[in-house]
Amino acid sequence: MSLPLPASFTRHQVAADGVRIHCMVGGSGPPVLLLHGYPQTHAIWHQVAPALAADHTVVLADLRGYGDSDKPAPGPGDAEYSKRTMARDQLLVMESLGFPRFGVAGHDRGGRVGHRLALDAPEAVSALAVLDIVPTRYAFAHTDKDFGLGYYHWFFLAAGNGIPERLIGADPQFWITARMTARHHGGTAFDPAAMAEYVRCFSAPAAIAASCSDYRAAAGIDLVHDEEDASRTVAAPLLALWGEHSFVGRSYDVLGIWRDYAGDVRGHALPCDHYLPEEQPELVTEALRGFFGPA
Repeated sequence: MSLPLPASFTRHQVAADGVRIHCMVGGSGPPVLLLHGYPQTHAIWHQVAPALAADHTVVLADLRGYGDSDKPAPGPGDAEYSKRTMARDQLLVMESLGFPRFGVAGHDRGGRVGHRLALDAPEAVSALAVLDIVPTRYAFAHTDKDFGLGYYHWFFLAAGNGIPERLIGADPQFWITARMTARHHGGTAFDPAAMAEYVRCFSAPAAIAASCSDYRAAAGIDLVHDEEDASRTVAAPLLALWGEHSFVGRSYDVLGIWRDYAGDVRGHALPCDHYLPEEQPELVTEALRGFFGPA
């Protein structure tokens, strides 16, 4: 099940090292991979993808553990949900679809997967857009009270002993709607059909477990990988977009931070909070079109 997309979008289940990744593909022209964040699916792009598909081949993928992609059981150390592993999934998806080189736009968790993909496979990523994030390594290194209150879910979801899984599983719809509505400011309201899709996909216990493992990996194995690669920067051009009302927009010099992690950085704020593709779809489409270029 997914939100309605034009008939030109087709559904695919692509095997990536034995993990099936669900995606929708539409349009024609230079390929662009769109990755979602937490707690969403590819549906976050439902207003952006059709317009972008006018002059690009658009691939909307569900990250492993999310949406209708497979949800491997987390193991010790959460390597199954490291950003390196999740990035490799998407590289294999694009190669399977016939796209050895492509642009990537990622919101939230998808931006972190895109960042890792650009580092691990620079020959494949022609351009990278990251929406409403600063690098994970920077965020953890500059944690303070405001970060702890604004991003409390980073620590809650990374807790062990099954605590977040049990609490979220008791009422996943409340968790999703409460978390998302708290981070929306102006612009387009959330589409009820999109919210229903997020709740449908996220309500599965395997999805809740996978998403917690995603955040545990961010606080563990991802930081190990990031420290190992501290001297490396993204080779591709990088576009950073953020919400002027979001925690990121209120707390960081976004472009200044990303310039320590990539050589060619540009970007700007949009009049919204965290969920840029849903709050300001037209402005996001315009920015991505200008960045990824014409067919």
